[in-house]
Amino acid sequence: MDVRMPKMDGLEATRRIASDPDLTGVRVLILTTFESDDYVFEALRAGASGFVLKDIEPVDLLRAIEVVAGGEALLSPSVTRRLIAEFASRPERRRVDSVKLADLTAREREVVALVAAGKSNDEIAAQLFVSPATIKTHVSRAMSKLYARDRAQLVVLAYESGLVVPGSA
Repeated sequence: MDVRMPKMDGLEATRRIASDPDLTGVRVLILTTFESDDYVFEALRAGASGFVLKDIEPVDLLRAIEVVAGGEALLSPSVTRRLIAEFASRPERRRVDSVKLADLTAREREVVALVAAGKSNDEIAAQLFVSPATIKTHVSRAMSKLYARDRAQLVVLAYESGLVVPGSA
């Protein structure tokens, strides 16, 4: 999906796709030349699962499509750096979602924190000495308990709840 398109912009189209109950399994990857933070934030709010720039290498674009189609989230590295910097520079907000975390097991909280650190299922599995399938199960259960549509929303919840603090390793 491109941000700017004739008749309906990509952000509105993404919003409509994400809110349509008949399209629950559809994932949107934004592919654009517009790297504006406003577009990135609006795309994520609208329900996009990924945001990459058109200067991406073809092999990386194919991988991005596979990642998003597989239910995970993906942002181009330059967008990720700016998103983290923007988030970290904001004043601390009241942590309203910490109650939701109480429904997670200790292992699910640990996995969510590692997802928020940008680690893939394979990386998390290697770090915790379990199989990638086990991690996928933990991620799926955490997403279900937290009503997160995808990994991007899981990351946001991890930061907003205080499970992960910007700048911590």
